[in-house]
Amino acid sequence: MQAFADLFNALDQTTSTNAKVAALTDYFETAADPDKLWCIALFSGRRPKRAVTTTRLREWAAERAGIPLWLFEETYPIVGDLSETIALILPDATRQTNRTLSDWMDEILRLTPADEDSRKEAVLDAWDCLNTTERFLFNKLLTGGFRVGVSQKLMTRALSRATDTEEAQMAHRLMGNWTPETTTFHDLIHAQDTEADQSRPYPFYLAYGLEDAPEALGAPSDWQAEWKWDGIRGQLILRGGTHFLWSRGEELITDRFPEFARSVDFLPDCTVLDGEVLAWHEDKPLPFSELQKRIGRKTVPKKLLKDAPVVLRAYDLLEHAGEDIRDKPLAERRARLETLLAEIPPEAAVIPSPVVPFNNWQTLTDIRETSRDAHAEGLMLKRLDSPYLAGRKKGDWWKWKVDPLTIDAVMIYAQSGHGRRANLFTDFTFAVWNNGELVPFTKAYSGLTDAEFRKITAWVRKNTLQRFGPVRQVTPEHVFEIGFEGIMDSPRHKSGVALRFPRMIRWRHDKPASEANTLDDLRALMP
Repeated sequence: MQAFADLFNALDQTTSTNAKVAALTDYFETAADPDKLWCIALFSGRRPKRAVTTTRLREWAAERAGIPLWLFEETYPIVGDLSETIALILPDATRQTNRTLSDWMDEILRLTPADEDSRKEAVLDAWDCLNTTERFLFNKLLTGGFRVGVSQKLMTRALSRATDTEEAQMAHRLMGNWTPETTTFHDLIHAQDTEADQSRPYPFYLAYGLEDAPEALGAPSDWQAEWKWDGIRGQLILRGGTHFLWSRGEELITDRFPEFARSVDFLPDCTVLDGEVLAWHEDKPLPFSELQKRIGRKTVPKKLLKDAPVVLRAYDLLEHAGEDIRDKPLAERRARLETLLAEIPPEAAVIPSPVVPFNNWQTLTDIRETSRDAHAEGLMLKRLDSPYLAGRKKGDWWKWKVDPLTIDAVMIYAQSGHGRRANLFTDFTFAVWNNGELVPFTKAYSGLTDAEFRKITAWVRKNTLQRFGPVRQVTPEHVFEIGFEGIMDSPRHKSGVALRFPRMIRWRHDKPASEANTLDDLRALMP
């Protein structure tokens, strides 16, 4: 555990990419295989589920520290992180241990089904033999909240250096539905696993947001434009006579979308398609809220299958007749895709995502303004000679989203942030007018500068009307322009609507609260 803590400190104390890769490479060259496997899992988001509730950890930490629980609760918002608060208030360890990372992970997994007394005894024992950093990490792993400021891309680069494996090949090996409980370091990194290879997706190619005018990209003839759909990015894999559907977050979601089971009847084996899963009805996508009803389900009832059927709008072909064609130019991959899907029937639930024709950038700019009419978020721009790369690369793929919808709203509640912003109010609730009353309709916590957050924090402290735990009701005085990507009906909210990706665009110092928008204005923006 000490070696993993040293790695964490090394990564946490630098912003240098080279230094982070060097620290990771050294760890992968020196650590034991079980520890390396768990490190890969943790850094790629394969964290174990929470073994102990945060409520119990608070109680046990306060008890061990010999302080009343109310004092712990007052301390926590100041530190801004529960795991760190616990690590700091506990008395010094009375003994040391040489247990490894994999030993502690086995202990955490053992605690999940244990009774509460056994959990408490094990947690207190662990706290008594770990130093502050080790306790912090142990607490994070216990609560399922472990995160580190290193991308999977950097971790993959370090692992490829430590094992002398090509980085693209390593990225592909790390994909799929594996955990440290189902594989070993050797099998994951070095061995050929035919069964795993059959279901394994390719690393997704991600685009950057286009901030400048498209003219800066050069000749329009070098580019392909497509609609940017608002769905679930996915890879549909057909191998071994069956199919697999993977989300961009490396989650196997095959069972949630049984519509694609018929694809094996109409598409050749050893085919991998990249596209967008959309709820679909009468040749057009349904709102994302309809698709969202199916995301968290393991099984889908017949009514939902009928009300929100899905399709894959395929826009790239990654594997064709068993050949990995990601290194081929987009123009060739697209031509093969269109040939493959030319006569595919509707029951296959796979349809090609159309190319948007244009001759010049002004024409495409005008087309982009019609994105919402096409039920899209904007456009994707892809260089015709680009290969399909892994991860987010700048230069060949760009997302050109339509400008957000906006509404002017009044801030009515404020809540403190976390981490470095624990002493600032950063999370706000906003309301619009309805029949002379302010009706809350959304929360937002991003979009302001640090200076603006400090300014609004000072104002909140002087203008608090009531307190509800960590939330403060404030004088309804300040107006903010709220931007969002979409709006939909929501019976769960008092306003009757819910926003998609709300954020603060600007603080409207020029507008009094009485001139904020109304609920009718908000509903008028609904499709």
